[in-house]
Amino acid sequence: MSGAAPRSTTASGAVPASRRGSRMFPDGTGPSPDPAGSHFERRIRSFQPRRSRVTTGQADALRRLWPLWGLDIDGRRVLDLDEMFGGLPVVLEIGFGMGEATARMAAADPSTGILAVDVHTPGQGNLLGLAERDGLTNVRVANGDAIILLREMLPPAALAGVRVYFPDPWPKKRHHKRRLIQPEFLSLVATRMKPGAVLHCATDWEPYAEQMLEVLTAHPGFVNTVPDGGYAPRPDFRPLTRFEGQGLEKGHVVHDLLFARA
Repeated sequence: MSGAAPRSTTASGAVPASRRGSRMFPDGTGPSPDPAGSHFERRIRSFQPRRSRVTTGQADALRRLWPLWGLDIDGRRVLDLDEMFGGLPVVLEIGFGMGEATARMAAADPSTGILAVDVHTPGQGNLLGLAERDGLTNVRVANGDAIILLREMLPPAALAGVRVYFPDPWPKKRHHKRRLIQPEFLSLVATRMKPGAVLHCATDWEPYAEQMLEVLTAHPGFVNTVPDGGYAPRPDFRPLTRFEGQGLEKGHVVHDLLFARA
């Protein structure tokens, strides 16, 4: 939706999320529908943009707070994380949904910065609103492809940790190549993590958990923090989310994997 056009709403007060190639916000005042454009190769992506409604509250948070706490992943600059987070150690969170767990982790540990990446416009607005409501100054929201962020916009050894919670499992065999946790991703992310920094993954999809464990165990850049190998107990700092609770009620088993950068 063009910034000059009237803003349409639904009967519930929601506004349509931006569609690919169209813009809900004028330049610099909100997330772009395609921040990297055609500047980088078209490749198989591990994420799929979700078309859903943005509430008026989420849209308001995006308009007011995006210029302060948001950034588009355009691949055209290297971020200064020390400047962005006031010298705090920074953890990258890839895929945060509606942001409730992210906000809770940020509130529980204000000495750590969280750079939270997603492509879901309602979730971006919701997380910004939660950060404002709770007075969180250690959260920044990034819009776009985490691979481009890692490869083009973060310097080596910049991250104190990486979190990938409940990524899309792409359950069909023909789609397994879209899964994020692959050897190539691990090689890239390892270059951006400080020695000893922890990559923390969680999933309730058993076959994906098995793949994660296999590729992480085999990768020379990571060491399992569980002495005997295998999965880790859910650490206290990772909140139990509504999504996770619903899965547990259905009998799903959630696996956490915590691997340190060698």
